[in-house]
Amino acid sequence: MTVTTKLHAALIAFATSACLSSAAYADSGTVRLTVVKAGWFVGANGGDGSLTFHGRRYPLSVGGLDAGLVFGASKANLVGRVTNIRRASDVTGVYGAAGAGAAIGAGARTLVLSNNKGARLELRGQQVGLQANVDVSGLQITVR
Repeated sequence: MTVTTKLHAALIAFATSACLSSAAYADSGTVRLTVVKAGWFVGANGGDGSLTFHGRRYPLSVGGLDAGLVFGASKANLVGRVTNIRRASDVTGVYGAAGAGAAIGAGARTLVLSNNKGARLELRGQQVGLQANVDVSGLQITVR
């Protein structure tokens, strides 16, 4: 092996171990959210919830806007996991989504969202209300 080949192999090994070790340190937690959404063409949503991470409970605030075709109002109670976080504050951020849906009475809701820090929310639960939407939405979650 030449010196250049050895250096190249060493750099690849270092980069691979750095990537694997940072992924290994990423952790997960449990999230519960209650979100109320209402709109007439432009919509808004807000609510609260909690993050349980390393045995400690952190209160969350939720708010956001929807743009597109939004009609009606609904309330969703969601529970799930947040992955790829190192500390509770990694949950704070803006989560974007595009989608379509409808709620007439009660129904199920499932969401998978990511923020700019790499936190990934996988939520499911019940939605109640009368609403139809085809929109782009932004959801701001803040650890209080």
